[in-house]
Amino acid sequence: MVPVTIHSTDPFATPDEDKSPVRRLRGRLAAPVTLWTAPGPAGLTVSSTVVADGDPGRVLGLIDDESEFWDALEPSGRFALTALTPADRQLADRFAGLMPAPGGLFAADEWLDTEYGPVPSGARTWAGCRLESSRVVGWALLVEAVIEKVEAGPSPAPLIHYRGRYTELR
Repeated sequence: MVPVTIHSTDPFATPDEDKSPVRRLRGRLAAPVTLWTAPGPAGLTVSSTVVADGDPGRVLGLIDDESEFWDALEPSGRFALTALTPADRQLADRFAGLMPAPGGLFAADEWLDTEYGPVPSGARTWAGCRLESSRVVGWALLVEAVIEKVEAGPSPAPLIHYRGRYTELR
């Protein structure tokens, strides 16, 4: 489904010349779009995610420490990370707070309950993670977690965030 719009650009977006140089740099780095969900349930779209291989593997991400997701993650100590695809744009927008969620964030889709948090039914690639540490970095909370479980199915094209918009690999 292609969104209908009368503008070719976001009329509410901050013009490039008014953004800080760091924000402009960040916007020029492509990032995978992921969904992080915790028992509760609560969830958040996260595009600042890094996976570090090792024994054990780890995931690092920048999240909003005032989000409902953090409020659920902190006491539970675990979350599920789902790699999103171009078909998941509306899901990503909903969990980013950019799209209405009548009935709540989890009402519109089917979910698989896991010990780490809900995972969208049909998700091909997801990981179960255990919170290890967090600290404030800039205006975000840097979360470091140990990857305890990986489900890596077929590899469709990822959903990418670049210069304030979703895109996909071609």
